[in-house]
Amino acid sequence: MHQLRGRVGRGASPGNCVLLYETPLSRTARARLETLREVHDGFEIARRDLALRGPGEWLGTRQTGERRWRVADPVSDADLMAPAQVEADRLLDEAPALAARLIDRWQNQAERYAGA
Repeated sequence: MHQLRGRVGRGASPGNCVLLYETPLSRTARARLETLREVHDGFEIARRDLALRGPGEWLGTRQTGERRWRVADPVSDADLMAPAQVEADRLLDEAPALAARLIDRWQNQAERYAGA
């Protein structure tokens, strides 16, 4: 949904978007259309879209799917993301060798942590 919204109304001129659909609509399709009608904030559209479709594979190619997060869920744990980024940046600044070892360990075991 957010990708669609991002392609409408670029530049100085306002944009219009006409969405056509056939009935009956699924509950998910109805929720998507309601979101696009009601919300004008791209971040909120993206958040709602993620909640509806699920994150898919974090390190893979599947773009939709059930939630399978072991580390953090970007929807329900959104309030933790900014403080985690601050701590990650601090670690990179204050202990780059330790940060490099942790990054290597994460990359070698990422699928185990991200998978179900």
